[in-house]
Amino acid sequence: MRPIQWSGGKLRLLDQTALPQQEIYLEISDYREAVHAIKTLQVRGAPAIGIAAGYGIMLGAQSIKTSSMKAFNKELEQILNDFAASRPTAVNLFWTINRMRRALSTAESQEEAVNALEKEARLIHRQQSAAMAKLSRIGSSLIGRECTVLTHCNTGQLATGVEYGTALGVIKAAAEQGKKISVYADETRPLLQGARLTTWELQQLKIPVTLITDGMAGHFISRGKIACVIVGADRIAANGDTANKIGTYSVAVLARENGIPFYVAAPLSSIDVSIDSGARIPIEERGREEVLEFNGRRIAPLKVRVANPAFDITPHRYITAIVTEKGIVRPPYKRNLKSTFQEVR
Repeated sequence: MRPIQWSGGKLRLLDQTALPQQEIYLEISDYREAVHAIKTLQVRGAPAIGIAAGYGIMLGAQSIKTSSMKAFNKELEQILNDFAASRPTAVNLFWTINRMRRALSTAESQEEAVNALEKEARLIHRQQSAAMAKLSRIGSSLIGRECTVLTHCNTGQLATGVEYGTALGVIKAAAEQGKKISVYADETRPLLQGARLTTWELQQLKIPVTLITDGMAGHFISRGKIACVIVGADRIAANGDTANKIGTYSVAVLARENGIPFYVAAPLSSIDVSIDSGARIPIEERGREEVLEFNGRRIAPLKVRVANPAFDITPHRYITAIVTEKGIVRPPYKRNLKSTFQEVR
């Protein structure tokens, strides 16, 4: 499975809204189609959004028709703004945008600019692939020889666009080492990323999985059925507060109440040391139809008020450890996340 590909001058994306019923690949040659794919969750997952945006920005740069470098830069800035407006929470998107901006800094012509952007987009893809593989191997040390894990939302190849995921990457690596792993997967309302995507990926990997509704997690945790929880992240603040799919906070509280570890797996590109706490992480509010409808059929009264935040914030005090490609980070996160970044630089 290759959820994100660059081939023949086009961006090829596996449409995640069609899974698991159909495996449909989108052939994208216009940057606006890439923005649309991000907005509509045809591509989703913080690392995957970042990679797709890199190639989308490159497509936008290639489409600019002007002989003026000044006009080129102005049009490209609008393209960057279009991507920035597509989804506000996943910091990997903004990490990619900033890297693409820096790649342009020495370009003196449009040709040089386009070549620099293509080089950077490909580099981002390669680096994220290496980061996820390393993160997965490092995180597998947290998984016992025989272990039942609970996970929330989808954090596999679909969410990262590369061979290994984040939380599911850790599970995959542990299984490859011969560990006897089984997984409980929350369905993840309202769009069922756990039911549709996580179970599908785990079946592909031949890792035993049991699908449960979001409201069942406490039942199974309290009865000793689950050894640990591992999730991904869309943005991690400097103090370790973590934004992830709505419902993650509830699972973290349940894990703490029942004395089991709660792990977050995320590459450094998902960590935002520029903000001091989760209170400053913007939370995307999505459309009411996602809650009012199921599979195209209305399940609630038309005029009922709806709230649909896509993410919630898990305070750092509930997180046992954060797994990155540079190692396992433990509390105090404010100090240890900072030192991890300093080592990278």
